[in-house]
Amino acid sequence: MVSSIVLPAALALAAAPFAAEAYGVQTGKASWYGPGFHGKKTASGERFNQHALTAAHRSLPLGTRARVTNLKNGKVVLVKINDRGPYHGGRVIDLSRAAARHLALGGLSHVRIEAMP
Repeated sequence: MVSSIVLPAALALAAAPFAAEAYGVQTGKASWYGPGFHGKKTASGERFNQHALTAAHRSLPLGTRARVTNLKNGKVVLVKINDRGPYHGGRVIDLSRAAARHLALGGLSHVRIEAMP
């Protein structure tokens, strides 16, 4: 009886749209984007709001919450991944203007990204 419940649950988890490795820790360069994109649609279909705590990431599932730490000063912000990118410049994440301000991110900075399950 138990196996008839466990097996379908395990199969459902295996078919989930995200990989387990998507939730982990990543480090790399971060930048921010704002005024030129404000009000435009993001990959999630939401309108970009430079005043919201959001970010663009190439592979984390849309809607994922991520803790981003500025490794230069230790400041931390929790963002929602709602867009795709960055695709150029060797960056791992592009933060909204508001998220960048929370981190005191001037231009490029080295960050740690911890995806929250």
